[in-house]
Amino acid sequence: MPKVLEFKLPDLGEGLTEAEIVRWLVAVGDVVAIDQPVVEVETAKAMVEVPCPYGGVVTARFGEEGTELPVGAPLLTVAVGAPEAAEAESSEYSGNVLVGYGTGEAVRRRRRVRPAPVGAPPAAVPVTPSGPPADAAPGHAPVAAPAAGGPVAVISPLVRKLARENGVDLRELTGSGPEGLILRCDVESALRVEAEPAGTTARPVPVAAGSATDGTRIPLRGIRGAVADKLARSRTEIPDATCWVDADATELMAARAAMNAVGGPKISVLALLARICTAALDRYPELNSTVDTAAREIVRLPAVHLGFAAQTERGLVVPVVRDAQARSAASLSEEFARLTEAARAGTLTPGDLTGGTFTLNNYGVFGVDGSTPIINHPEAAMLGVGRIMAKPWVHQGELAVRQVVQLSLTFDHRVCDGGTAGGFLRYVADCVEQPAVLLRSL
Repeated sequence: MPKVLEFKLPDLGEGLTEAEIVRWLVAVGDVVAIDQPVVEVETAKAMVEVPCPYGGVVTARFGEEGTELPVGAPLLTVAVGAPEAAEAESSEYSGNVLVGYGTGEAVRRRRRVRPAPVGAPPAAVPVTPSGPPADAAPGHAPVAAPAAGGPVAVISPLVRKLARENGVDLRELTGSGPEGLILRCDVESALRVEAEPAGTTARPVPVAAGSATDGTRIPLRGIRGAVADKLARSRTEIPDATCWVDADATELMAARAAMNAVGGPKISVLALLARICTAALDRYPELNSTVDTAAREIVRLPAVHLGFAAQTERGLVVPVVRDAQARSAASLSEEFARLTEAARAGTLTPGDLTGGTFTLNNYGVFGVDGSTPIINHPEAAMLGVGRIMAKPWVHQGELAVRQVVQLSLTFDHRVCDGGTAGGFLRYVADCVEQPAVLLRSL
């Protein structure tokens, strides 16, 4: 006889306590192999695939795509030892928990169990009034019809609440969702019918502007939620100030062109700015620090772990280049390229997104000149870089067209005063205008 094992959302590390289901990789009835990824989840720091340590037949999934689950909540159940699962694996458990965190290479075999004989009852997806709801996506196992005294075909707690508050008996409704699933629109339709006088045709009920149902609601969770929390905390805790300066970047762009003309890996503008930042932080270490509020101490950090803002389809992320102060411009270019590609592909690990000590924000890629960046808590400063564009500029006493960029520095006023912040920014601008200034510190 096969035994049914429950696989729970594992501890994803880095202090994470919850994750959002982005995409199921298996369906009820599929045969899974040991360590085969079964679900893609998004945490506050990265998107990862979670492999199942059991080999067998998937008998239930818990949670729709978009549902947020705490660590330890059930993800799915697997029938181990079933005849259909004979090809899954000879062993029934691996002990591994997460791709990229100790597990071996995942086996991506997937096979649908043979359909049940004609007349056999369908396999029902478990529906529980409390705890993580079962999945009922199109093409998966159907939702069971409600039996007397049993659960009704409702997954969303919001639908249950709407029905309860308005006195709607869910058992009397026919769901319009997949396999008869009762949706919010079904409850609202029932309310409209009740509101109409007998013999009239139901018509939509107008919704007053500004009511609770007006507008589109977007949950703040996953990476977007983590960014929102960090930005709000930064504004709440850090007394920040911003200073800025325009700089003539013509010579810097010429130096970059000369570097790339000799062959080898291409050097990016971001890499040159990063190299300038690390040199400036060596002169002004106050800005490579953090504030221990509990101890009321400023902690100056020995290494520069340089974060850089990267816009992705899933929102803003800040990958971190480790030990940036020890890297050459070529090494920085390669690491920026690697992390940017991983960010766009959604494969950054939690370790790639944590531990930064200073952030470089190139918002010039959006075609804007200036900004007042919000510090990436718990760091002490962020350098913002606008677009580099041709502008009239006084050069050597004459008006000329030069490549001009605006630089802005937002800093924590607890770690330094304006003189230090201004000195840092002025040194950065001097290196942009005359790259030979940077050579003196190398």
